[in-house]
Amino acid sequence: MKIIITGASGFIGRQLVPRLQAGGASLVLVGRDPERLKALFPELPTHDYNSLPTLEGDLLVHLAVLNNDQPGDEAAFDAINVALLADTLASAKAAQVTRFLQVSTIQALDEKRVDPYSVSKRKAQAILNAVDGIEVRTVFLPIVYGDHFSGKLAKLERLPRWLRPSALTVLSALKPAVHVDRLATHILSGGEGGILTDGQVQNPAYKTMRLMMDWGFALGVLIALWWMLLIVWAIVAISSPGPGLFVQQRVGKGGRNFPLYKFRTMTIGTKQAGTHEVSAASVTGVGHFLRRTKLDELPQIINILRGELSLIGPRPCLPVQTELVSERRARGVLDILPGISGLAQVEGIDMSEPIRLARRDADYVALRAILLDVRIAIATARGRGSGDHVNE
Repeated sequence: MKIIITGASGFIGRQLVPRLQAGGASLVLVGRDPERLKALFPELPTHDYNSLPTLEGDLLVHLAVLNNDQPGDEAAFDAINVALLADTLASAKAAQVTRFLQVSTIQALDEKRVDPYSVSKRKAQAILNAVDGIEVRTVFLPIVYGDHFSGKLAKLERLPRWLRPSALTVLSALKPAVHVDRLATHILSGGEGGILTDGQVQNPAYKTMRLMMDWGFALGVLIALWWMLLIVWAIVAISSPGPGLFVQQRVGKGGRNFPLYKFRTMTIGTKQAGTHEVSAASVTGVGHFLRRTKLDELPQIINILRGELSLIGPRPCLPVQTELVSERRARGVLDILPGISGLAQVEGIDMSEPIRLARRDADYVALRAILLDVRIAIATARGRGSGDHVNE
């Protein structure tokens, strides 16, 4: 594979280039200062941007960026992150480069961020979304690290080498991060665009903190609110025919079914289907209140204590929702425990949109970290994420 790289003199580029070389790629470097590139990588051909339309390559990896840790106003960020990207894209098309990979930031995915850096990255993405004539992909990265640390992780350089891995484990449990090795592998394998992180599957600090959150919540509810649970159970059982608790099979981690416990909010005999497929007339009078206040979810502390459910995670669906199960399996969503509340839920995405829901669930799997989990829990407690809406 012949790869053209722009912005190779930056933090990511300096660590990425040797890894791509080691992976067997043939590299050509492009930048505003070819002499600096030649000093950093004397064995590689270097060019300025004016030469780009004449170069040959299978892939162009665009790393050139004005980062958020650098000074500049909106015009300065737009000049590099928007205008330069547009020019580079046009040059890549003129050179008949097959594929264009934009390396961006997860900050661009947060519409609430209105700083010049984030706004400029969203403008750049809009240009890429509208282009034709070349295959375009974008990979969104969180904090990047490798042989060295920079940005928010720069303080780790001050620590003794033996202590850095442990400190990094804790910090990446709080906010997502990605090793440059993963980016190199992604590029060499021709990976799709999307969010790229290390994930938390192998992070013992994240696992420990999540377990503390889950058990702290479950035991806290059990110890402090046991009396309320009994009262709600009795009211549900008395107010309409049927038991106080409702047990329903849901799809959990690994695609295995498990019994989910809730206070019953619907009449006996309601069909087993997604809530959006069930008539509002099936919801009992007490059920409307329980669903609105989310009190119907409290018995799921049983599932948490049994290790079948977490406080935060993708909401578990029914086995009959085969399209959603298939989409989640393909995107790795079933690799983690489902949750009582989740990112898609607080954003108002429910199971009536299976593909959109599975995509956002996959985003959560990539982005999950303790600080995000806490934000989702707070948003849920404040009333966001009312769950799937019944069919009116």
